[in-house]
Amino acid sequence: MTELEKALIHQQHRKLPLSKIIFRIIAITIGAILMATGLEIFLVPNNVIDGGITGISIMISHITGWKLGLFLFILNLPFVYMGYKQMGKTFAFSTIYGIIVLSIFTSFFHPIPAFTEDILLATVFGGMILGIGVGLVIRNGGALDGTEILAIVINKKIPFSVGQIIMFMNFFILGTAGFVFTWDRAMYSVLAYVIASKAIDTVVQGLEETKSVWIISDNADEIGTAVNDRLGRGVTYLKGEGAFTGENRKVVFSIISRLEESKLTTIVEEIDPSAFLAIADIAEVRGGNFKKKNIH
Repeated sequence: MTELEKALIHQQHRKLPLSKIIFRIIAITIGAILMATGLEIFLVPNNVIDGGITGISIMISHITGWKLGLFLFILNLPFVYMGYKQMGKTFAFSTIYGIIVLSIFTSFFHPIPAFTEDILLATVFGGMILGIGVGLVIRNGGALDGTEILAIVINKKIPFSVGQIIMFMNFFILGTAGFVFTWDRAMYSVLAYVIASKAIDTVVQGLEETKSVWIISDNADEIGTAVNDRLGRGVTYLKGEGAFTGENRKVVFSIISRLEESKLTTIVEEIDPSAFLAIADIAEVRGGNFKKKNIH
């Protein structure tokens, strides 16, 4: 076993600093509470839904009369398992924790009267608050709705992007609101979904489906191996030269999904906190083998 392999094994079992773990827990908690606020204080009392599993849960809760939090928890469980297989245990634990907090607080907020009965105000502010909450959770390595995880899995089997799959699913989910509630509520639901999506974009600083990553470090080999093994993403080593120093440097280049950004930055910080890291949005990826492999 080489020294690099020994270092990698040690790296894979290294834990995050307690301060970062606490920060993520707090951020995910706040995000889940904000989403619960947007739902139970603004949208749900006015019969306006969000997209994804959340929208399905709202409609089933309305039909059965059972608490929304129960369906948010139960319907998302299968997707938490998918997230574990696709994104790793850190993502799965962050997601299940966020969903539990979301379920608890939607039940806690349910008896509280709607903040406003003005349907437009409820839609705008409910969508905005919900989007900010979801964005906080995504930014800290988790998720609050299983639709995107499902879309990532389906994306491997059909020639459509994750964004197109999510849009297709939400088209039917939001359209169904017209039959469960009224068609004007369905149109308000579309508006709430669009506002929430824009709010998520603002918090996460861009929700492109894929991102390009450039890493310059003295530990380029170790970082590249960790990205390959722990994220299941292929890496390419490029030769670089410093314009000022003239030193030859190895550059790590890779393509990752949006949900993997948090884990990748953690990997780089663990191995080389002084590494140069640049992440950019990509509109489209073609060719190659942009698929998940094994996750540790």
